[in-house]
Amino acid sequence: MTSIDEPLLAHAPAARPSLYDRWAWRVMADPGRARFYDWAAPIVITLLAGILRFWNLAQPHELVFDETYYVKDAWSQWNLGYPSTWPNDADRSFADGHVDIFTKDGSFVVHPPLGKYLIGLGLWIFGAESSFAWRVAVALIGTATVLVLYFVARLMSGSTRFAAVAGILMAIDGLAISMSRVAILDIFLTFFILLAVWFVLLDRRTHLERLAVVIGGRSEEAEPPAWGPVLWRRPWLLAGGAALGAATAIKWSGLYVLIGFGVYVIVTDALARRRAGVRLWPVDALRQGLVAFVWAVPIAAVVYLVSWTGWLVTAGGYDRDSAGAASGIWGWVPAPLRALWNYHQAMYQFHVGLSTPHTYASPAWQWPLLIRPTSMYWHQDQFGQRGCTFAGSCVQAISSIPNPLIWWGSIAAAIYLIYRFIVARDWRYAVILTGIATTYLPWLMYPDRTIFQFYTIAMLPFLILALTFALQAIAGSGSSDAHRRLVGQRVVWIYLAVVVVVSVIWYPVVTGMTVPYDFWRLHNWFPTWV
Repeated sequence: MTSIDEPLLAHAPAARPSLYDRWAWRVMADPGRARFYDWAAPIVITLLAGILRFWNLAQPHELVFDETYYVKDAWSQWNLGYPSTWPNDADRSFADGHVDIFTKDGSFVVHPPLGKYLIGLGLWIFGAESSFAWRVAVALIGTATVLVLYFVARLMSGSTRFAAVAGILMAIDGLAISMSRVAILDIFLTFFILLAVWFVLLDRRTHLERLAVVIGGRSEEAEPPAWGPVLWRRPWLLAGGAALGAATAIKWSGLYVLIGFGVYVIVTDALARRRAGVRLWPVDALRQGLVAFVWAVPIAAVVYLVSWTGWLVTAGGYDRDSAGAASGIWGWVPAPLRALWNYHQAMYQFHVGLSTPHTYASPAWQWPLLIRPTSMYWHQDQFGQRGCTFAGSCVQAISSIPNPLIWWGSIAAAIYLIYRFIVARDWRYAVILTGIATTYLPWLMYPDRTIFQFYTIAMLPFLILALTFALQAIAGSGSSDAHRRLVGQRVVWIYLAVVVVVSVIWYPVVTGMTVPYDFWRLHNWFPTWV
């Protein structure tokens, strides 16, 4: 992991270089080899992520944790256009293949429909009787999330090696794996948030290039302009708005990211105009900000509204007849939209008032410390039962715990990045910190609400980017002396090697593999992890 902007060969140290440096120089000196790594790296990393997520995906063949809501809701929504109620104790019947026992009475569902449509697509293709079908959509999107993170890291750094480290860390992390193997919504949310950030970064690159060409075309003797250009052609921003609309159509927390990165886009443009010498740059940036709003927000709203089409065009959805008589200034609004507004008010009241005690609830202040990861499935058999071949007893567990070394290292790296941003004002750090802030800080506003550690999957890609930048700083840049680079690279390689070993050891207890009870107990480093 070398400095992003410095060619390796230009800074070859006088002393004997490290093995990594010698390999890196050979790659840089051979364009063909460099191109091979450029296209091979994302393929290999994506295949690794896919294997870890798809292997034995159908086990256990029972609805685990909140799959009891999302899988059944997804199937009734796919068939009726809206989620409906199920008979009491329907989980066992559903797992036994009786998948059409849902009623036609609308069910009060507190999240928008898009994530359940994605799960429903897997059920429709592979058959709702198959537990593989329940989870295939989350496994596919979880694998795609690793690839998108690679592209984001590559765009931010210009380095295949940097992007590869970020992608591998995401591919092998326990939280990322478990959330890609249980049919709940959060990996969908993470994917669309990260996809939107990728689009925002592509927009940043093209927008700043065009801005530099337009403003920089004046002669050096010319007086700095009072106003800069208003640039309308921003298709990547349109794509980013659509992706964040999809994120919000999965969980409302996507809206925080839309707001946060909307501010980031405006501030980035403002600073670029200031550097270009535009005298009225604050007001000028607000003009351009209105254009950015027009590109991003309406498409986000349209995507969100379209996700409710099934509920809008049918009559059986929950609270579907709550529109009331048309009167007052809202009388022109169609009855289905008025009913949808009433439904959203009920959803909002549910979310802000949710305080039901739960064994694995974890307030947001605990998340950085990893105090209470979520156990999503746990089953114990004695020797000889259900194929248990270990002396004593066997355990199958699915925990949403991240690799502890990746998690705590990422938290430390995020704190380091705050310091580095204050010192260096690097735009890349701003992107990462914006991502962390918009996926974490809003949850601090609800200290009494029942929330869970696994919500952190949405912030994990940004934490991993922070960790990768910190590892790059430890490894040293091309301008560092040979001894400094050698020591730093050894530290990084040792850390990465230990991380891989820990991920291997943790893999069985985040994927429901059958393991000895004592092996499972070894993973409970703290009493709160049980």
